[in-house]
Amino acid sequence: MKDASLLSSALSENAGTILEKRYLKRDDNGKVIETPEDMFRRVARNIATADSYYGKNGDEVAKTEEEFFEMMRNLEFLPNSPTLMNAGRELQQLSACFVLSIDDSMESIFETIKDTALIHKSGGGTGFSFSRLRPKNSPVRSTGGISSGPVSFMKVFNAATQAVKQGGTRRGANMGILRVNHPDILEFITCKESNREITNFNISVAVTEDFIKKAIKNEEYDLVDPHMKKTVQRLNAKDVLDLIIKMAWKNGEPGIIFIDRINRDNPTPEIGEIESTNPCGEQPLLPYESCNLGSINLAKMVHDGEIEWECLSQAVERAVHFLDNVIDMNSYPLKRIEQMTKANRKIGLGVMGFADMLVMLGINYDSEEAIRLAERAMKFILETSQAASEKLARERGAFPNFDKSVFSKAGSGRRRNATLTTIAPTGTLSIIANCSSGIEPIFAISYVRNILDNTKLIEVHPYFKEVAEDKGFYSNELMSLIAQKGNIRGFNEIPQDIQRLFVTAHDITPIWHIKMQAAFQKYTNNAVSKTVNLPFDATVEDVHKIYVLAYEGDCKGVTIYRDNSREEQVLSKTPAQETERASPPTKIIPRPRPNVTTGTTTKIATGCGSLYVTINEDEKGSPFEAFMSMGKAGGCAMSQLEAIGRLVSLALRSGIDTHSIIEQLRGIRCPSPSWEKGGRIFSCSDAIARVIERRIQDAKTRPSQTSLARPLSAEASFKSNSSKTGDIVGVCPDCGGALWHVEGCMVCNSCGYSKCG
Repeated sequence: MKDASLLSSALSENAGTILEKRYLKRDDNGKVIETPEDMFRRVARNIATADSYYGKNGDEVAKTEEEFFEMMRNLEFLPNSPTLMNAGRELQQLSACFVLSIDDSMESIFETIKDTALIHKSGGGTGFSFSRLRPKNSPVRSTGGISSGPVSFMKVFNAATQAVKQGGTRRGANMGILRVNHPDILEFITCKESNREITNFNISVAVTEDFIKKAIKNEEYDLVDPHMKKTVQRLNAKDVLDLIIKMAWKNGEPGIIFIDRINRDNPTPEIGEIESTNPCGEQPLLPYESCNLGSINLAKMVHDGEIEWECLSQAVERAVHFLDNVIDMNSYPLKRIEQMTKANRKIGLGVMGFADMLVMLGINYDSEEAIRLAERAMKFILETSQAASEKLARERGAFPNFDKSVFSKAGSGRRRNATLTTIAPTGTLSIIANCSSGIEPIFAISYVRNILDNTKLIEVHPYFKEVAEDKGFYSNELMSLIAQKGNIRGFNEIPQDIQRLFVTAHDITPIWHIKMQAAFQKYTNNAVSKTVNLPFDATVEDVHKIYVLAYEGDCKGVTIYRDNSREEQVLSKTPAQETERASPPTKIIPRPRPNVTTGTTTKIATGCGSLYVTINEDEKGSPFEAFMSMGKAGGCAMSQLEAIGRLVSLALRSGIDTHSIIEQLRGIRCPSPSWEKGGRIFSCSDAIARVIERRIQDAKTRPSQTSLARPLSAEASFKSNSSKTGDIVGVCPDCGGALWHVEGCMVCNSCGYSKCG
């Protein structure tokens, strides 16, 4: 076993930053008091303790601890984030996500909201089906009123999620699902047409086999009132599917899940029907089940150009053991969740680093050889997981509901876990492990990292750098150009076979995204989290083809994201026969904020106290954003300053003439004017205008910078990261970096923030 002290030096800079910010233990003063090695040791010791519940002695438990520690320390396997964060600490909440039920009563709805708040407080995400709720405008006999419908209650859940804080580690996220035969399905499909609505939810339509078949035949289908249990309307299935596709084309919402396929693979149908998934859609669960996930780093399973299957087998067996122990060591937010989880003992073992594995083997991502390897690797993982689960069942007993499961009915061997495999998003985990995310293409070939004092560092994918140096075409100048372009296509210095090998999301046609998802789904018990990336000029018909491919490929769901679609204006509803290709957006779009900006802070006296105004600049030395704070002031004054700062920053980043901004702020008067260096300051707004004006004057007298010395603009900085698997969809609320749409979620690759928790 390697010296654990070597771990910190092996971690990337990003990994160290994320671990320090989100995972490592702190004292009461907020000071980090553990190293990454300490964290892995804490987790390994805590999870290994479960062995003692099954008759293992101290030496045997210590041996398990070392095995768990070694595979995490070597970055061969990592559990989901809550386990890394909380195992061995007071919270001890180890599950990433949960599914709750919502019945058609006010008591059930608000009881579920309360349960949701408790789960979000503990750091978990939640999935719901709103399909049991009666439709909008239905009579409510107990009150004599009418129902407001599922979408209105989704907004209540959304507001509750917004109100719950999680201490800066993980934020609440939700999945909202409605069956396609619910009478309110059209309202649901369009409920997120505005990017400002229901922001704490991902939404998916649960489509049935019957619906798909009728859509293909252009036939009508029934909408059924879940309360009255009767048909209340009929719709053309093709028109509804077209609307789903059009909304997904606009901004990626809703996704779809093939609910009949999900229940076809439900291991315990006698216990209940699966209605919903977790927030990213890869983990279908019964009501009150939790998901316990982890991922094997496939890049660590390749040595000297060959897959070490024995090494992979050992990693899988240990990972299944680890995840089964998590179920026993978990502190569940609700007793009912603990009971259901322990009754079925579902785990979800997945992978990350698949694209890296392909590169190390010299296999192009978008090739039939890659598809065959995906199937072979996942089949191996599933079969090895089954053997490991059967071994645990012999030692510890099968999961309690085994006799009510499909395995018992089929006469299969007894197993410890009702499900074993899931391909989950690994956004943050893959940054820690310094590997490609999940089964997505490579995260980045080369990109620019801005650090303090305007220093720019060119980060290069380690395998690409190795190949480039070996082939003799590596240079800092070339890496800089690649970082600005976003991929390596079209560089004459780079051999064509290398350009084909190192592909990114937008280099790959949608059919290969779906083929890869289907290949992994073939040997995955649960579902596969993957995003099909599309260029901005993709048409509605392109999305339709993807949905057909997903259906034909026996996928359990599909999520698409069209580049920049979340930043365009909301399009008016048009009939299906109207034009399917929209013009590029005409509204002003603010430049995203880069990870690092520089500027100065000016202290200026106002009638309310000393005001501190920070003005950061773009690459031309022009004001780019503004922040304000005022001594010990709080409450209303501070909130107004924050609002002014946000609006000023928005205007600056949108290219609004700076003098126009100054003109709007100057001269606004408040009851308490002041004097600053012989001049009258009428209000805080007036003070801000003067600081901005002063900064413009300073910039005019500053010597110009050369193009090599100045930092990238926000736009160029983000373009330099465009080789990442995903698309920029916003600004990270934690660090101000780019939010990317990847694996069905919005994630920040700079600090590890995830909208999906």
